Amino acid sequence: MSSIETPVVSDGIDDRLVVAISSRALFDLSESHTLFEREGLDAYRAYQMRREDELLAPGIAFPLVQKLLRLNQSGSGAPRVEVILLSRNSADTGLRIFNSIEHYGLAIERAAFTNGAPTHAYIQPFEADVFLSAHPEDVAHALAAGVAAATILPSKAPTSASAQLRIAFDGDAVLFGDESERVSQEQGLDAFHRHETEHASHPLPGGPFRGFLDALHRIQNAFPLERSPIRTALVTARSAPAHKRVILTLRAWGVRIDEALFLGGRDKGPFLEAFGADIFFDDSRSNVESARRHVATGHVPHGVSNET
Repeated sequence: MSSIETPVVSDGIDDRLVVAISSRALFDLSESHTLFEREGLDAYRAYQMRREDELLAPGIAFPLVQKLLRLNQSGSGAPRVEVILLSRNSADTGLRIFNSIEHYGLAIERAAFTNGAPTHAYIQPFEADVFLSAHPEDVAHALAAGVAAATILPSKAPTSASAQLRIAFDGDAVLFGDESERVSQEQGLDAFHRHETEHASHPLPGGPFRGFLDALHRIQNAFPLERSPIRTALVTARSAPAHKRVILTLRAWGVRIDEALFLGGRDKGPFLEAFGADIFFDDSRSNVESARRHVATGHVPHGVSNET
């Protein structure tokens, strides 16, 4: 008598993508934050408790979170996405936040409220793959601990009506290490091109967002290419001949980038808007200032551009 083995289907727990986000990135708390800076914690607490039944307006990263959580409804067997709230609010003032989460139907179940203290200590216990916050201090600590992190800046709200999640990355000091960027800044553009041509066959080291890209790639792999709910783009100031090392690096990593834009120093903002990015990550302060006029933008304070 023969037996038929039932295939084991992964529930995606080990491969899940965990996104930690601050309340000020998820919701528009600008009015109450201004009150806190002007009048202090007691006035802020009283303000939030009086308004705990008033809904908060969506913040810059709200559309991103909606699309991330929608990936769990695909029924494809793809790794699941979990969004965790890390907030400097107290449990009392955080009630308004959870009321708003419930109203908008966001499947966010786990949270840490620290009552004014930094939140970065809880990023690793929650096993977050990426941390998005309006607090630069918490972002810097997360990066130092080896977690992909970005400061969410006041940005133009996404205008794309696409249901597809679209995420764009800078290359050096974001997806890749800052080795090549350091050559460019310290020795000039000609030296940079020589360096990249000579090292074209050597993969670039991974940067702080390599793991996040890997996690997105695992989700993408659960879908046919033409039906993928995620589309990624590399938007870099590099140009030929420095493009070759980037392409060979991604090939060596075994990850997919759907679009690669080698702009040769052109302003990135219009290209990001054309791509329809739900969010863009870059280490350069000048680049993020350009990008945030067009799309939601996260500054990655990592690498040589941020040492001073």
